[in-house]
Amino acid sequence: MVARHLGAVAQRMAGIEPFHVMELMAKARAFEAQGRDIIHMEVGEPDFPTPQPVIEAAQRFIATGRVHYTHALGLPALRDAIARFYQERYGVAVEPERVIVTAGASGALLLALGVLIDPGDEVLLADPGYPCNRHFVRAFEGRAKPIAVDASTAYQPTAEMVAAQWSSRSRALLVATPSNPTGTVIELPQLAALRQAVTRRGGTLLVDEIYHGLTYGFDAETALSLGSDIFVINSFSKYFGMTGWRLGWLVAPQAYVREIEKLAQNLFISPSAPAQHAALAAFGADTAKILEARREEFRKRRDALLPGLRALGFTVATEPRGAFYVYADSSQHAADSFALANRLVTEAGVAATPGLDFGNCAPERHMRFAYTVGCERIEEGLRRMEAFLRA
Repeated sequence: MVARHLGAVAQRMAGIEPFHVMELMAKARAFEAQGRDIIHMEVGEPDFPTPQPVIEAAQRFIATGRVHYTHALGLPALRDAIARFYQERYGVAVEPERVIVTAGASGALLLALGVLIDPGDEVLLADPGYPCNRHFVRAFEGRAKPIAVDASTAYQPTAEMVAAQWSSRSRALLVATPSNPTGTVIELPQLAALRQAVTRRGGTLLVDEIYHGLTYGFDAETALSLGSDIFVINSFSKYFGMTGWRLGWLVAPQAYVREIEKLAQNLFISPSAPAQHAALAAFGADTAKILEARREEFRKRRDALLPGLRALGFTVATEPRGAFYVYADSSQHAADSFALANRLVTEAGVAATPGLDFGNCAPERHMRFAYTVGCERIEEGLRRMEAFLRA
């Protein structure tokens, strides 16, 4: 055995990259500390406060003082509420026993991968895509296998792509609808084709639905309507506006629930008790009115930002239909989007995310703009960018 010196880190960490945008965010915060005004379109977080009914539910629970561990799979009442949510919103029957409440959507995906992936197994996923997903796979000694996607398929993998990329080591396909960073959606027939392509090869389909509820002009359909053999990840962070509460859920095939429970017991003990009691109010009628009003506000923001970026010479070949992002080709303005992002925040006071964080498929040509600020701030950001780009 080779001796390891003090400070040596595990080899897997060589494959775990940082969020590159954090460097840019640190620069933006430093500018703000100096008194500069920065327009934040880099943050993938709703700017609205937690809905008041949710806050009040948490306050009532904490006031009891009985803040203890819950069941590792979550409060039975919350698991029941999530199951009812699927019935009422989607018309899909989901057994509460298949619902696992987790420490955010990240916790849900870790649990799913933990019961699926052995060392060396491959998980196929779209590139560009959410960067943490490939690192989660690496953490379990698996291999994230990117599928290069572009505007021709709305930045989503097709069944044909999956068939071409599948190997003897492939174990699962992970897709996101709506997607981060592109905001594109996989229609149900396309999801059905992906499921068929995966299952006929002995694999498993995992679907990230954390931006469900934030679609514009239509309501998304859940992958759970296709069958009970799919893992679906969701979250209270995005549509429900509870990012800092760190609460999500996983709907798993029944055969995996016991194994997930064992893993959850060991990794997390239980999700946050205050967050779970707060989330019980997330499904109430009063909260629903608040959330739908916010959804309409996000639509207005998208409809302000999208034409504004195009007018500035950014190319958006596939319009976002959900989430709160615009993924734009910035190559007309610079060969390196990371350098452009740094200049934008430094010289124009506008923070946006370079494509480097989202994979290896032409990242230098792309930037992600988040419409997580109000329309007035978006308009001001567009004016600043216009002055910068025309200078």
